[in-house]
Order: sequence, then structure tokens, then C-alpha cells
Amino acid sequence: MCLYVCIKICLILRETQDQVRQIFALSVTEFILFGLTQDAGKQKAVFGVFLILYLATLLGNFLILVTIKTSKTLGSPMYFFLFYLSFSDACLSTTTAPRLIVGAITQKNTISYNECMTQVFAAHFFGCLEIFVLILMAFDRYIAICKPLRYTTLMSQHVCSVLMILSWVGSCIHSSAQIFLALRLPFCGPNVIDHYFCDFQPLLKLACMDTYVINLLLVSNSGAICTVSFIILLTSYVVILYSLRNHSAEGRRKALSTCTSHFIVVVLFFGPCIFIYTRPPTTFPIDKMVAVFYTIGTPLLNPLIYTLRNVEVKNAMKKLWCSKV
Repeated sequence: MCLYVCIKICLILRETQDQVRQIFALSVTEFILFGLTQDAGKQKAVFGVFLILYLATLLGNFLILVTIKTSKTLGSPMYFFLFYLSFSDACLSTTTAPRLIVGAITQKNTISYNECMTQVFAAHFFGCLEIFVLILMAFDRYIAICKPLRYTTLMSQHVCSVLMILSWVGSCIHSSAQIFLALRLPFCGPNVIDHYFCDFQPLLKLACMDTYVINLLLVSNSGAICTVSFIILLTSYVVILYSLRNHSAEGRRKALSTCTSHFIVVVLFFGPCIFIYTRPPTTFPIDKMVAVFYTIGTPLLNPLIYTLRNVEVKNAMKKLWCSKV
């Protein structure tokens, strides 16, 4: 249902793009993505490296999705949320990586206005969905460790489903706000985006208007979501670690192992996001490499972190795929 609503919003936004462009008298119909580099030799390396990373990301997240969906032992809320985390990872990576890979080998780095706006919407939608899922996973661990007697009641299947629906709706609202701001930007001059995908900050540099107010709205939207979510997650982990003092040594070890893997994901994802979306309307050469962390790096590391550090997932994968072989 939420996916259907998001698709309808995309269609409505696409239908209104011509009207918006007429209002602002836009002369730019396509953009040129600068990519990570313009050096021909380095572009071949970019193609090879990121093709391998992207395929590994798809493979790792696909294995997690299939394993959780088919395994009878991975029915707890934590794996329910992990399923959607892998889904959002695969989609977020697919939003940005393929165009970078194809552009590096074909030297064709143009993207139409409509495709650029669609990429802005998709990147923010799946990025925001991942943020909400990480918060839900931290909430699940908090209930499991701090309120174990009420865990089955507070984290029932119905509650988890409702929380995920709210996450989809919240992501849709966030990305719709982003695309609304992006559609109001008039482009009448330069069309070279110094990035490897369409994002809000590089587009602000090309707009033929004063973008100070719009940047404040961007910071209050994306920046606030990243910062507040990061604070919430850090607080939850501090509370969890504090509550572990009353647990047995084995219980502390297992809980600490789980929370450590979650914390690694949080730092790798939120650090670059906060750096990009909570500052004045300026861009730096390092922005592209920082963006690689949360658009390509984190989706690749999540499967490794949640499988190599989780015995239940590894056993379920061995059981499932060995039987298939």
C-alpha cells in the first residue's frame, strides 16, 4: 500500500514537472554528471572496483532477504527489520551505483531532468527508510534487553508491521518534501553536476536563484532527520549498555556483540550523512567520496556485519543453501 502511494506521488510529480519548468522558464533539459573522476585511466579502475562492490552488495543483501524469508528459525522482530534493512540497502545502492558504473565505461554521463529528479526522490526515500529501520532495530534491542518480560507483547507481529508501515509513510513524506524543493529550483545556465549522482546540494550550486532559504529547509529536513536519529540511536545504545550491568557474563557478551554491530552501521551511515546535510550551501571535493560511504559502502557492509557477527543467520544460511546445493 505504501509503495503504491509512493509510485502515485512520483507520477503526479512527474506530470507537474512541465508546469513547474514553464513557470521558472527553465532552459536546462539535461545535466552532465562529472562522476568521481575525469581521468580515463582512473575511470577504468572506477568501473572495475564499483562493479565488484555493487554486485557484492546485491548478492549479500539478496542472500539475507531469501534466508530470512524462507527460514523458520529467523522469525523474531530483529530479523523482520533486518529483512527491510537489506531491502533498503539494495535499493539505495541501485539508485546510485549503476549510473556511476555505466558512465565510467561508456563516457556518457548525461542524465535528463526527469531522471535527475527521480534519482533525488529515490535516493532520499530509501536512505530515509534505512534510517527508520535502524531506529526500529535499536528499539527492538532495547525492549529485548531492558524489558525482556514484555518483549513478546510490545514487539508482536502486528506492532512490527505497523511500525514498518509508518516508516514507509515517513520516508515518502521526507522524499516528497525533497523533490518539492528540487522542482522549485530554476536551471538556466551551467548544467554540470560535480557529483556521481543527482543530489540536492550539487543541484543548489546550479540554480539561478538565491538558495539560502531552500538550503535552510534542506538542513531542517534532511539534516534534522540525520542528526536527531543519530542522537536517538546513541542514547538508546547508552541505555542498553548501562542496563547490561545487571546481566550475566554470557548475556552481556551476546548483547554487546549485537549492539556493537548495530553501532558500527550507525556510525558509518550517519557520519557522512550529517557531514553532507547539516552545513551551509557549500560543496567540497571530498563530498563525493563521503557520499560513497552511505550510498555504496554501507549497503555493502551491512550484509557482512549482520551475517559474520550473527550465528543464527550464518546457521540458517548454511542450512538453506547447503540443502539447495
